[in-house]
Amino acid sequence: MVNAIRPLQNETPTPATSRRLRLTEIFCSLQGESDSVGWPTVFVRLTGCPLRCSWCDTEYAFHGGEWHEIDEVVASVAAFGVHRVCVTGGEPLAQKRCLALLEALCNAGHEVSLETSGALDIAEVDPRVRRVMDLKAPGSGEVERNLWSNIAHLQASDQVKIVLADRQDYDWAVARVREHALSARCPVLFSPVQGKLAPRDLADWILADRLPVRFQMQLHKLLWGNEPGR
Repeated sequence: MVNAIRPLQNETPTPATSRRLRLTEIFCSLQGESDSVGWPTVFVRLTGCPLRCSWCDTEYAFHGGEWHEIDEVVASVAAFGVHRVCVTGGEPLAQKRCLALLEALCNAGHEVSLETSGALDIAEVDPRVRRVMDLKAPGSGEVERNLWSNIAHLQASDQVKIVLADRQDYDWAVARVREHALSARCPVLFSPVQGKLAPRDLADWILADRLPVRFQMQLHKLLWGNEPGR
């Protein structure tokens, strides 16, 4: 069973506070991506993103949201009774206090993952956090935003995700995997853009090239479509 979105109590931010973040939503669902796919997971979606990928499916997280104390967020996560937590966005690292939130969630005993665009520095992320980092292919419109220095910070527990819209994106991704020996650093995930690249085509290309990457589709979209909070 999937829990409904659990809204947090609204608060008015003050300039003096140093432990608040702006959140779009907190909800419990099945993890739809990464190597944790299928596990019940609490998602903490932070508001805001400096990128505008052409295929983005969470534009509702670009603006708005509500301010909440980090301790309140940790308590709300705990109330779901689920061990795994994913901090996502938007781009969660666009809020500087995201680092404190990640640390607090780890300290509370959760298995924590971070979904990040790859455009912002991941070096200061708590080492207990599993980082799922995008590389933006040309079809995203944001290929120039890739922060290539992040690759040096990747650990075996992290993952690189590349979302592909067409064959050009695929060829670009293959070249980057080989250029940076990405599969030797951590698992690499290739995903098709829903409605633009047929999943079967991507699967066939991966098999034909014998690539050391993991094909994935978004499980939550197969189950619930593009419904927010699922």
